Amino acid sequence: QVQLVESGGGLVQAGGSLRLSCAASGGTFSSYTMGWFRQAPGKEREFVAAMSWSAGRTYYADFVKGRVTISRDNAKNTVYLQMNSLKPEDTAEYYCAARGGSNGYSAAGRYAYWGQGTQVTVSS
Repeated sequence: QVQLVESGGGLVQAGGSLRLSCAASGGTFSSYTMGWFRQAPGKEREFVAAMSWSAGRTYYADFVKGRVTISRDNAKNTVYLQMNSLKPEDTAEYYCAARGGSNGYSAAGRYAYWGQGTQVTVSS
C-alpha cells in the first residue's frame, strides 16, 4: 500500500523559506508522477508543482514559478518542495500526491494516493 508522509510545514514570515518533504513507501515510484497541491480554508485544492519520478521532468503552477522547486532523492524515496519568497497568500495545507502516468499532472482527481498534509502559515 502506497503511503505518503509530508513534513516540514510551519510558521514563517513573509519573504522566508520552507522545504517540505514527502516520504513515499509501498510502491515502485519510478513510474509515478509526484505532485504537490495546496488548499486554503474555503478554497478548492490547487496544483502547485509536479515531477515525473523517472525522467525528472517538472511542472509548476504559474503563481509559484521562480519561487518553488520540486526535487527528489531516489535513495530516500522522498520528494521535496523548496519554497522561497513566501507570501501570506501561500498560507495553506500542503499535500503530497502520487499517480501513475503524467497526463493531466495538474488535476487533483487524477492522483490516486495522498498524504495527510502539512500546514504552511506565512505571516505578514
